[in-house]
Amino acid sequence: MKEHSFHIITFGCQMNVHDSQWLARALEARGFCEAAPEEAQVIVVNTCSVREKPELKVMSTLGRIRQITGNSPRVLVGVTGCVAQQLGENLFRHRQVRLVAGSDGIASAPAAIERLLEDPALRLSLLDFTSHYEEREAGAPLPRAAAGHVNIMQGCDNFCAYCIVPFTRGRQKSRLTPAILADCRALLASGASEVTLLGQNVNAFGRDKSGDGTSFRQLLDAVNALPGLARLRYVTPHPKDMGPEDVAAFGELEHLCPRLHLPLQAGSDAVLKRMGRKYDAARFLALVEQLRAACPDIALSTDLIVGFPGESEDDFLQTLDMMRACNFMSSFSFCYSDRPGTSASRFLDKIPPDVQQDRLLRLQALQDTLSQTWLAQRVGQETDVLLEERSRRDTPGDDESWQGRDPYGALVHVPMPAGEHTGRMVRTRIRHAHRHSLVGEAPLPERGDD
Repeated sequence: MKEHSFHIITFGCQMNVHDSQWLARALEARGFCEAAPEEAQVIVVNTCSVREKPELKVMSTLGRIRQITGNSPRVLVGVTGCVAQQLGENLFRHRQVRLVAGSDGIASAPAAIERLLEDPALRLSLLDFTSHYEEREAGAPLPRAAAGHVNIMQGCDNFCAYCIVPFTRGRQKSRLTPAILADCRALLASGASEVTLLGQNVNAFGRDKSGDGTSFRQLLDAVNALPGLARLRYVTPHPKDMGPEDVAAFGELEHLCPRLHLPLQAGSDAVLKRMGRKYDAARFLALVEQLRAACPDIALSTDLIVGFPGESEDDFLQTLDMMRACNFMSSFSFCYSDRPGTSASRFLDKIPPDVQQDRLLRLQALQDTLSQTWLAQRVGQETDVLLEERSRRDTPGDDESWQGRDPYGALVHVPMPAGEHTGRMVRTRIRHAHRHSLVGEAPLPERGDD
């Protein structure tokens, strides 16, 4: 075991990935180094409870950690994130678990880890929600990357019937605008040229008591104006909170990419009402039409829940109709599962698992068709690709294949000369569409090169 070493295991959404990246940099700034799990003195499991059976995944992971470490008391295990918030001090039943930090408590995790290493008999739980967003320590310098994420808020006030986020991440708390812009500038200074703003309900940014009077559209304007920015994205909006100014931004802001992840969840008005989504299918379709009027080539993706309690076959077919009408380029789809504390968990008219699975397969088959059609239509088009890393695809000749994202968020493989190309923006013509990605030709000459 290496002294002052750590290993982080991450489950869940991009917010969790971002939290884990921050925690790693914070520990590195305090003199820790990253290590393999069998060598680490500190192992942190950063958890998610949004999807099915998250507690089982966490328990299974803790079991694997016991096997890897021989259940050594010298190894400090911490559980952070949504499952930590949900299960709390019950996690201390595992001998090695000495830190339990919820969604707000993770900000204090670096200092808590140092304190626990100094006192082997101590256990700490950081489970209280804060009234305002607490800024985190800076941590080690950001690693060079083509793109990065900046958190703009924490929590959610919507209390959708199926969603555990308000219970595990707390009520909505917006960050102060200067802190967000400082993080964006630091990301750009590290070499990134693309920034994605993160939040559970970004369009509601600034509408809580933690806000400083800046609206989401004003925040977009401020980030869009930062020197060095080439691309701006955000996740996740809520259809009910997306106002005309947010829609207009897709036609007005130079760097805002023509891609939006817009969660639908269901296409039936009856199901949407039971979900507590506060919009109906007509309103969602009107929003899609407004977005396409502002930005005709915008690419839309979505989230879909199949087999919500009470969903009839006709309700499900309405979801398929909405998918076709919106022509989603991609979607994340899941069978409904109960989350403790949510109102839907108390609904009695649950859908049998075999019916859920059948509907999920049918929905995903339709999405495959929509996705492959969208990708096929890209063949022959020119696009700009922000290269992120080498890809595994073989490239004929002496070139090597690199991969990155185009403005629509599609993964594109591009043949490049041997060398380092992280963060480089290249223009290419799409020559082939795979099932989930695109292949470009050798980069076209940059303007001024011909």
